[in-house]
Amino acid sequence: MPSVLFVFTSTTKTLSGAQTGWYLPEAAHPYYVLAPHATIEFASPNGANPPVDEGSVKMFENDAESIKFLADEIVKTKLANAKKLSAVNAKDYDTIFYIGGHGPVFDLPVDSVNIKLANEFYNSGKIVSAVCHGVAALVGVTDTQGKSIFAGKNVTGFSNAEEEILGKTKDVPFSTEDRIISLGGKYTKADKPFEVKVVVDGLLLTGQNPASSGPLGEEILKALQK
Repeated sequence: MPSVLFVFTSTTKTLSGAQTGWYLPEAAHPYYVLAPHATIEFASPNGANPPVDEGSVKMFENDAESIKFLADEIVKTKLANAKKLSAVNAKDYDTIFYIGGHGPVFDLPVDSVNIKLANEFYNSGKIVSAVCHGVAALVGVTDTQGKSIFAGKNVTGFSNAEEEILGKTKDVPFSTEDRIISLGGKYTKADKPFEVKVVVDGLLLTGQNPASSGPLGEEILKALQK
């Protein structure tokens, strides 16, 4: 079976001091798409027990897969035993997947270990995927020529409009949409905020928002099965 590395943030606070972390459905929905067909391991900058965004738990308290994920004993064990990124070997996995939440905009873009790891995945011809703010984890990642992996590529991620609707523009150090564009990415988004948008451009697979996480999981699975 193919192997997938889910990468979570270790950040617990936004710029305003609000609690944050990884966004529940953005892990749960792809997990249950991929788990029957792949081996999945978890990792984060600090390793074990990456923090969940408590707001996402409340917002998705009626979402079947999110409820299942929080209660799943296998998932609990994976979270408790999440590897430190510094202990991860890219050769052990076929795909890397970054989960969103506001947390990943803080630690992963500036984490030299993360940047090196994602570079190794991308430049060895492996699938690099991310959803929502998880796309921010890739802003420092480059191809073999040293160019941003977004340059000239079709990419999506959490939009400025969505950030504004949530009133979170002052909570994050940079806009995911603006940074993709500044790095030469061809940013695209759904017709309406919070609708599904998944973009596949070669080995780079991105999803715009929480609603896109399950459909992105389907695209990751397709890419793995090729």
